[in-house]
Amino acid sequence: MRRRRSRSQGEKPKATVDMTSLIDLTFLLLVTFIVTLPALEQGIQINLPEQKKNPELPHKQNKANEVTIDVHNNIYLNKEPMTIEELAVRLRAMVDEDPDVPVLVRGDEALDYGSVMKVVKVLYDCKAYKMALVTVEK
Repeated sequence: MRRRRSRSQGEKPKATVDMTSLIDLTFLLLVTFIVTLPALEQGIQINLPEQKKNPELPHKQNKANEVTIDVHNNIYLNKEPMTIEELAVRLRAMVDEDPDVPVLVRGDEALDYGSVMKVVKVLYDCKAYKMALVTVEK
């Protein structure tokens, strides 16, 4: 007859898990990711262009001009209403005077994409390349 080991009345079975190997594995994976991540981020080596250390701030005469398009598709240059043809003439004169003239394009959000792009095309045709589309941060 076999004898079974008996437990005393108050004693419960003890189960333990050795965490040493799991901790070692965790640190191994962490070191592996730390070593390989910079190699993955670099990817293709290129030489980036350098930026001027102290870029010039706009002077009063070099202040950004605003081209505004309202919800009714009316065009304004510095709050002065005009047609798209008049805008092209005025912008060409500005660019001839200063090739780096900055222009901000403000368009109502209800406008269709084509209306704003007509104005951007005029800016491009006039060679006003320092251009930005104005948005509101929410």
